[in-house]
Parts: sequence; structure tokens; C-alpha cells
Amino acid sequence: MSVLELLTQGDGVSRSVAALLLAMSISSWVVILWKAWLLRGGTRDVLRSIAAFWQSTTLADAEQRLKAFDRATLVLPAVSAIKNTAADVNSATLGATGDRNQRLTRALREALHGALRRLQSGQILLATVGATAPFVGLLGTVWGIYGALSGIAGQSGGFTIDKVAGPVGEALVMTAFGLAVAIPAVLAYNVFGRVIGRVEAELEGFAHDLLGSFGSAPAPAAPPPARPMPVSA
Repeated sequence: MSVLELLTQGDGVSRSVAALLLAMSISSWVVILWKAWLLRGGTRDVLRSIAAFWQSTTLADAEQRLKAFDRATLVLPAVSAIKNTAADVNSATLGATGDRNQRLTRALREALHGALRRLQSGQILLATVGATAPFVGLLGTVWGIYGALSGIAGQSGGFTIDKVAGPVGEALVMTAFGLAVAIPAVLAYNVFGRVIGRVEAELEGFAHDLLGSFGSAPAPAAPPPARPMPVSA
């Protein structure tokens, strides 16, 4: 039995299960194709972008050079945050309060979190589809077998294997459909997770280097107060 037949000839539960699996399959493949496009360069683009930044002469030059390497726009937000922080020194907003290191830390944290949200988007959907699609298909199979056996029980002529094999085999298609939906989602989740982990580590290291290069040096610690020396009698 094809998916179209399940949607048109089955009862309400069978059609609902088949429609749900079809929706899960479409949504997971949309996410897979989008994330494959987003992560098409993997860590290579991030490493090339970081190298291009450190070879630039100014922040403006770095922004221009990164546009050719940072196709996924993962490194450029941190550079823009450094540039905007330097331009907001004389601003009267609350965001300009605190010393330079605090402002840079806040700006870099926001830029890094924004990049990580883009990287992690869709991962929850892939994990959910991979974990639930087999059970949704199994539910359709159990319901289909129950309906097939109930229909066979009401028929006359005795219980023969040919009467059981057809309806039960058609019901097992739902399990196969569920596995066909879950397997690509699980594989994509694992592959994308490895790439995201490497990119995240590179971005965190780059943000730490930016803070160390553009932040102000910490003030020297004051020497401890002198202890009074006891006076001997």
C-alpha cells in the first residue's frame, strides 16, 4: 500500500498517522537542505575568515575581506561588535557604561550567541523527528493490524494465511515509512552536530582572542598594606 492509498483508503487514524509522518518527513528534509547550505563550508570557512581578519590592517578592512570568506556570516558579527563598541565610547546609553573590557565582553557574547543560535536552529526538530517517527509508524502498524484482523474475523470462509498476509503486509508499510522518515533525520543530526561543535569551538576561541587584543589591560593590583613591625622593649 502506498502513502497515497493510506491517505485515501484508510480510516481516520491511519490517515492521521500517514499525514503526520509525511509532514515530519517534509519538515526534516527542509531543515536538512537548509543546514547543509548553511554549513556547506564547515570549519574551513570559519578558519579562513579568522585568518583573513588577522591579516587585515583595520577593522573596516577586516569587514570588507570577511564578506568574501564568511559566507554563513558567523565571524563577521563579532568583528562588527568590536567596531560598534569602539564607536559607542561617548554614547550616553546604559550599554556604554562600564570599562572597555566589560563592554567588549557584552558585545562579543551577544554576537557569539547570535551565531550559535543560527547554528543550532533546526537541531531540535531533527532530534524530535528521529526519536518519534519510528514510534508513530509503529502506532500506524498496530492500528492497521488491528483493523485487518477485525475485518478478517468478520469474514466467512475460515481463517487462511492469504487473508492475513495482504492486510498485515499493508499495515507494516507504516513501520517502514516511519523508519524512512527517522533515519535521515538521525544521520543529519549527528553529522551537523559534529560540524557545529567544531565551529563553536573556533568561534569561542576567536572571541577570546578579540577580547585579549582589543580590551584594555587590567590595572596593576595595589600592593598589600605594610604590616606594622613589633617594637621590642
